[in-house]
Amino acid sequence: MRWLGARLLIGGLAAAVTLSPAASAPVTAASSRVLLVGTYNGIPGQYTSIQAAVNAAHPNDWILVGPGVYHEYGSNDPNRPAGVLIQTQGIWLRGMDRNRVILDGTKPNSHGPCSSQAADQELGPATPDGPAGRSGIVVYKTSGTYVENLTVCNFLTGARGQGNEIWWNGGDGSGSIGMTSYWGNYLTATSTYSNGVYNPRGEYGIYANNVSGPGSINHTYASNMGDAAYYIGACPNCNSVLADAHAQFSALGYSGTNSGGNLVIRDSEFDHNLSGIVSNSQNNDDQPPPEIGLCPPGSKPPVAGAVGCTVFMHNNVHDNNNPNVPGAGNSGLAGSAPVGAGIVLAGTRYITLYQNDVHDNGAWGVLVADLPDPESAPPGFPNCTGGTWAPAAGICYYDAFGNYTWANTFRNNGGFGNPSNGDIGLATTPHDPGNCFNANTDPDQPGGQPTSDPPNIQSPPYNPCGLPNGGDMGVLAAEALCATQLLAPCPNLPGLGYPRTTGVTLSMPPPQPTMPNPCAGVPPNPWCPKT
Repeated sequence: MRWLGARLLIGGLAAAVTLSPAASAPVTAASSRVLLVGTYNGIPGQYTSIQAAVNAAHPNDWILVGPGVYHEYGSNDPNRPAGVLIQTQGIWLRGMDRNRVILDGTKPNSHGPCSSQAADQELGPATPDGPAGRSGIVVYKTSGTYVENLTVCNFLTGARGQGNEIWWNGGDGSGSIGMTSYWGNYLTATSTYSNGVYNPRGEYGIYANNVSGPGSINHTYASNMGDAAYYIGACPNCNSVLADAHAQFSALGYSGTNSGGNLVIRDSEFDHNLSGIVSNSQNNDDQPPPEIGLCPPGSKPPVAGAVGCTVFMHNNVHDNNNPNVPGAGNSGLAGSAPVGAGIVLAGTRYITLYQNDVHDNGAWGVLVADLPDPESAPPGFPNCTGGTWAPAAGICYYDAFGNYTWANTFRNNGGFGNPSNGDIGLATTPHDPGNCFNANTDPDQPGGQPTSDPPNIQSPPYNPCGLPNGGDMGVLAAEALCATQLLAPCPNLPGLGYPRTTGVTLSMPPPQPTMPNPCAGVPPNPWCPKT
């Protein structure tokens, strides 16, 4: 679990990234082979299984996949169960049609692609505790791999976690970087099945961890996840770009734990999730905390004037008021995110929010808060790295400071009408430096100033930057806890309350834009005779 909405406020109650969003295919070596899976334009390939082609591939080979529904069992290892397991560096896996090449986690002969029927779900290899769970495409500790132009669905959680649809895994839980470059383009990740808010369910849509980049994820859609539609974490200098992403109907649209350095999320849409964008420090297996956005040596901010190199910019973050998503209110950290929050910075340092359009989120457009984490670091790791340990309470306390909320546009946030709800909330203990808010606007408010708790948040000591300040650790902290759904009923506070889960209904997303020319950059082959 990579976030913690629930723990959010309990204790208080390099060079700039220049990766192109187009992420065009690299120059292909003359020795590269093209392996064909399935049939395309009436021409059969050499393979009927994606995994068989992956197993036969050499570094720098291409694998093209024709339209069809693929039920794959690439790894039945209970510790690493996967539909397709990639451990060969530098290969390109590309579907010929994003919407018609489907890696389907349900059982063969189920009721159609990505069936929502319980009996059709495949939960992975057996373990003493029950089915292990499965992931879809797993790139394991292998760099330089492209995954493009296809759909992955219905890979679900089990006794050993999993439930990741597309996963670049550089060493989950290792505390070290095990992968450098990675690329994903024109991808759809979803699940039509969840046991209500409980397991089994899809957990992460498009997921990268323990990576150092350069990496980019572009032109993608992810939905219906019990933790996060998108996740980039466990990388002090991620050197990654998430662009043109669309996240819906998940506990978190985006989650990033202990991720920082060169990291840009831009030109993306996050809507109809429990919470939209959530970035945090955490004392868990995504070592090392905390999350710090400062530029590594030799790097420059991607935007002049940002406080560092971790920048969330030009995103449309709206209508994240949905309690009826997998994981909501029951899965501890992620599912207990505060409903109605557009962007949450929890225990983060020196993150810049720049020129985002943040609107129609019922609780807060932006919430910046300290993070008192009751977790203990896994065995072998120092406890409470980067935080302040409070042994009596068993809390690793991560102050949120140095974050910069700058030139964002807010509209119609705080519609739940509870005390502290509005465009901006700050729930932090005093710190030097504090957090800064500058040049943000709400055109519907007097003078165009955003609503906030504390009030007048674009005046001293919150602006200019670099001053010591703190936030509202009283009413706002209690309201944020109420919004996590952990307390039912909420504390005895005036207000209208927060929506609670009434049921979860999932469906396939509509068709998404496919790659304009799936033969682009591919060496000549029977499917792409001219490139």
